[in-house]
Amino acid sequence: MTVNIDYCRYMPTMLEITDVTADACCTPLQREPLSAEEAEQLATTMKALADPARLRLLSIVAASRGSEACVCDLIEPVGLSQPTVSHHLKVLTAAGFLTRSKRGTWAYYALVPGALDRVSQVLVAS
Repeated sequence: MTVNIDYCRYMPTMLEITDVTADACCTPLQREPLSAEEAEQLATTMKALADPARLRLLSIVAASRGSEACVCDLIEPVGLSQPTVSHHLKVLTAAGFLTRSKRGTWAYYALVPGALDRVSQVLVAS
C-alpha cells in the first residue's frame, strides 16, 4: 500500500475541529434578542434608510468629495423641491447618518464617519 506523503502531512490539520462561536458566524440579530431600546433605535435607523430619495441623497453625499455636499447641489440630482430635500436631509441627520453645518445662506451635509458601518454590522455576519 502506497501512502501519499502530502496526505499524511496535511490530513491531521484538516481533521481539526475549530470552535465556532456565535460571535464569529452570526449577526447580532441572531445571537440574542434585541432589547426594546435597541429595537427602537434600529427601527428609527432603518426607517430613515427605507425611502429611495433618502438613500439617493445619502449616497450622493457619501460619494461627494470629502463626503460632504451643499444642499444646493442635492436638489437637482434627486428631482425634488428644496423643502422636500431639506426634510429628507433632516431625517438622515436625526438618524445619525449626516451632520449639518451652515456656511452663509447654505447648509452643508457631511457623512458621519462609521454611520453606515454600524448598520451593516447589525445585518452582516462578521
